[in-house]
Amino acid sequence: MLAKDPLYISSKDYLATEEISPICHEYRGGEVFAITGGSRNHHAITVNLLVRLDAHLRGSGCRAFVEGMKTRVDAKNAFYYPDIVVTCDDRDRPSTDPYINHPCLIIEVLSPSTARFDRTTKFADYRTISSLTESVLVASDRLKVEVFQRDEQGKWAPSEEPGDDRITLKSVNCAIAIDEIYRDIDVA
Repeated sequence: MLAKDPLYISSKDYLATEEISPICHEYRGGEVFAITGGSRNHHAITVNLLVRLDAHLRGSGCRAFVEGMKTRVDAKNAFYYPDIVVTCDDRDRPSTDPYINHPCLIIEVLSPSTARFDRTTKFADYRTISSLTESVLVASDRLKVEVFQRDEQGKWAPSEEPGDDRITLKSVNCAIAIDEIYRDIDVA
């Protein structure tokens, strides 16, 4: 989209407006999209993961942020609100930026209505972030967790897990049981 397009919004204007907006919006290439709240399962899964990650990361120099923290995808001129984003990069702290620039881990809890976008466009955009080494997709309507990792050559692939009872997040050296992720969640 060209900057002279009357519907184009600059990233600077987006960030200024987002600071005062009562609802969150994602931004991609001059377009702005309102985001909605998730289901009860979506929020419960996010909390379960955040609680486990927060306890694990304490004192490590890494920090986990949840839902309301934007992540900048510079190569795509985009800002997204991942369900969980972890940064271990000193350039992200302390910072007055209202977004994370250098995440190592992004977790998206998929809702049936957003799963296609999260799996395709957003996932492709995230993979352009040079500091990102791991991305996780968690279904909110069934027991399914997919972990993708960047290898030493920079290629992305699903992780090789020894079993289905846990995931291993190499980016932060943390193993989480599937039962922990879906604790008190009603899914098939």
